[in-house]
Amino acid sequence: MTKENRKKETALSLDKPVVFVVDMVNGFVHEGALSDKRIETIVPAIEKLIRDKGYPAVFVCDSHTGDAREFAAYPLHCVQGSHEAAVIDALSPYARDVLPKNSTNTFMAPAFQRRLPELLETYRDFVITGCCTDLCVLQFALSLQSYLNENDDRNHRVIVPANAVETFHLDGTHEAEAWNAMALANMAANGIVVPERIED
Repeated sequence: MTKENRKKETALSLDKPVVFVVDMVNGFVHEGALSDKRIETIVPAIEKLIRDKGYPAVFVCDSHTGDAREFAAYPLHCVQGSHEAAVIDALSPYARDVLPKNSTNTFMAPAFQRRLPELLETYRDFVITGCCTDLCVLQFALSLQSYLNENDDRNHRVIVPANAVETFHLDGTHEAEAWNAMALANMAANGIVVPERIED
């Protein structure tokens, strides 16, 4: 899907959806070395899907071991049981189904792998929201899309609404708007559905 086509598809209707809320935890929104309050701006779009639309949700949360291999590339963050690893207060009332991960890629989490057959049987549309667009969201979406491609699965869609994902900003190092745009374009180019938003 080209950027032009993505803009034309401003709103999208869903079919038997499940919403994945990726890493909307304190350690990426409110506190710690990897947090950025700009990520909080997507909370209303996520709430609309879960609270207003009533779509079922799975909250995927970084929950790292104290000596996680990932800490060789990223600062210490979201250690198991810490306040950083907890879902932010604004979304915590909806976090009844929580899936932990110890890497940037939800698809590789053992808890997700165990649940994948049931998820495929129950739902058609896999809606991925949260942060960061160019890291955890991108890796999960591409891996899930690749899995569907490998199995010639035409019964499911991977959907990433642009208004429900965000990334962090660091001046001169990580320009959030540019990385968001590149990640969304990458996903769209790989057949992932990237509407501006889900239907009103």
